[in-house]
Amino acid sequence: MDPCPFVRITVGNLALKIPAPAKPARSAVHPTSSPCFCLIQLKGFSPPQTAVVPYIPPDNTQFPDSNSLTHAASFHLSKSDLDKLTGKSSLFSTSIKPCLKISVYSGRRGPTCGLSSGRLLGKISLPLDLTTAESRPVIFHNGWVNVGKETKCVAQFHLNVKAEPDPRFVFQFDGEPECSPQIFQIRGNIRQPVFTCKFSFRAADRNQRSRSLPPEHSTGARGWLSSFGSERERPGKERKGWSITIHDLSGSPVAVASMVTPFVASPGSDRVSRSNPGCWLILRPGDSTWKPWGRLEAWRECGTADGLGYRFELIPDSAATAGIVLAESTLSCSKGGKFIIDLTGKSNSNPAQVNGRATPSSTTASPSPVCSPRSSGDFGYGLWPYCMYRGFVMSGSIGGEGRRGRKTTPLVEVSVQHVSCAEDAAAFVALSAVLDLSLDACRLFSHKLRKELRPEQDLPL
Repeated sequence: MDPCPFVRITVGNLALKIPAPAKPARSAVHPTSSPCFCLIQLKGFSPPQTAVVPYIPPDNTQFPDSNSLTHAASFHLSKSDLDKLTGKSSLFSTSIKPCLKISVYSGRRGPTCGLSSGRLLGKISLPLDLTTAESRPVIFHNGWVNVGKETKCVAQFHLNVKAEPDPRFVFQFDGEPECSPQIFQIRGNIRQPVFTCKFSFRAADRNQRSRSLPPEHSTGARGWLSSFGSERERPGKERKGWSITIHDLSGSPVAVASMVTPFVASPGSDRVSRSNPGCWLILRPGDSTWKPWGRLEAWRECGTADGLGYRFELIPDSAATAGIVLAESTLSCSKGGKFIIDLTGKSNSNPAQVNGRATPSSTTASPSPVCSPRSSGDFGYGLWPYCMYRGFVMSGSIGGEGRRGRKTTPLVEVSVQHVSCAEDAAAFVALSAVLDLSLDACRLFSHKLRKELRPEQDLPL
């Protein structure tokens, strides 16, 4: 398999120094007691990302080592994105350099009484020459830059901006996961089939053997599924028994994902709640049996932002080690979105303990929608799973409930450094498939599912 070229731009090591005025106004609030933030945008490419900016005393001449690993924002550019930013995709292209725009504010983020509560300190414009970034890392800036008008107290802003190659394998479903489609690897205009996807109802008939698990592995897989599943069985408003098996081109199964906890409507409502989510278990083959690899929980958020909430955690080989949450966020149920696992900039030292759970330092920012990874025990790059997963791991694009005919099929990107065999890629493909299916599993129970997602006995004669 040949990967697609990608370039990742990262912005980090942010800090702000503002000299104290000789005669401060009575109503003035110095940044030592007021938060600072910035908006970071790659002009002409994507919406801005927001990051907190730590304040450093003005007499500090060096950037402190404790903040040297902080991560503020990242941008992931495909080959077509690079051509668009540099003007190569236009017939009348000129020598255009993409530009990074940073607006620095003091004060809290968000509107107050209809007005922006942040006070603009200044803007930074940094041109980026990405012509060689596909082949080698490039550092565009690392140090301090003046912010604000020269006639006033000039603030100093510290940042590190770099670009580096980040090749990825790209896979696309040739249809909806419940329609058992082929899965293609995409490289430019080349589409090559690499997997097949089989959807079935694992618990459609308890008197029949599961059709979703290969006979030679069904015993081991069934044991894991029952051990992770819930004993909760309730007639009526529930969706259960869906299963996905990923096969390679020889027909051998390379990943299995199955519901282990039904998606059940909360009492008195027609939605799956956060307090009682449905759950999928993803398994990989190993040592002549199936081993659990990951666990995905999903629910329907309530309120004005009606979205699909999810939480994904890796499952360690040892039962004594707790699973580690790598992603927890929300997608739009109507529009869909991107599921991303990106551990860029996660510190491997001095983790802060919050309620007994280890988290990266509070100064570390994460690009939306990924949250900081956390676990019930210690972590670090020398321990599982951080010895395996670093930087960008994967992303999966899925459509929403509003898609007619579901023209948008799941698209999966996996970093080359995390794929050493077909089973590695298949596990991430299965994860993307069950996240897509979770949109349907969490669909309001007042709405009927499509016939592909209903067992035969539930279909009208």
